[in-house]
Amino acid sequence: MTLLDYLVRGAGAIASYAAVGVILMIIGFYVIDLATPGRLSQVIRTQRNPNATLLASSAMAAVGLIVAASIWSSGGRLAEGLAGTAVFGLVGIVVQTLAMLLFDRVAGISVRELVKEPELQPGAKLLAVTHIAIGLITAVAVI
Repeated sequence: MTLLDYLVRGAGAIASYAAVGVILMIIGFYVIDLATPGRLSQVIRTQRNPNATLLASSAMAAVGLIVAASIWSSGGRLAEGLAGTAVFGLVGIVVQTLAMLLFDRVAGISVRELVKEPELQPGAKLLAVTHIAIGLITAVAVI
């Protein structure tokens, strides 16, 4: 394989993984959006709500961890790696969503109520750490 072939193949793989990662992060963002009152992007942009920002950011970071672990575990097999990234990323998003619903039921920490608060709330911090932990757990399970 020539250097040019190697670079073209590598650049294509990077672009493919990046595309899957961005799609997963968009899906994750809209799942959080469904759990919040109003449009999440407007709540973050115009209301500058720290709780919504923290929850969305932690969800994006968690998806990023899963994508990175999926790439790492693919062993250079692009098709398998992309498929694994998509599936494992979706599983991570589903588990994050279930965790939010569970925290709402068990601990009484409602995402809908958190994003109505103008000041950063302890419940938002707890859910953000939960997002990251679920991302790490899913990422390590992938590896």
